[in-house]
Amino acid sequence: MTRPLRVLLVDDSLIDRELAETAFELLRSPCTLETVDSGSAALQRLLQPEATMPDVILLDINMPGMTGFEVLSTFKTHPQLSVIPVVMLTTSAQTDDVTRAYTLHASAYLLKSIHFQTFLEQMEKLIEFWMRARLTTWPQMISI
Repeated sequence: MTRPLRVLLVDDSLIDRELAETAFELLRSPCTLETVDSGSAALQRLLQPEATMPDVILLDINMPGMTGFEVLSTFKTHPQLSVIPVVMLTTSAQTDDVTRAYTLHASAYLLKSIHFQTFLEQMEKLIEFWMRARLTTWPQMISI
């Protein structure tokens, strides 16, 4: 059997993190969710010597300290982190934000639904996609 998909959510909103945790508990797909409240916390967690790398990172844009764009830029310029797919998970539908995310090499851009059932469906589809898209050799393929 394939191991569960590992997802890291980076979002400063406690409510949004708790919403995601509830949604992931209800998902039928095999996955695990870890959450952190800031870009710096994500970097600290991922750069630990024995860190288990996520298969995909969900990243909010509007955060104090490091914005999601700054975090994404840091991920994509770091040799170990640059290969991790990053999905921007945000409420911003502004064209400039979408363009900037893809310019910084986001793997996808997903608008957070304000309705829980729709958000749950979004997460189910996201997990299904990344279960099929991930590399079977991950994270062993990364040389530190």
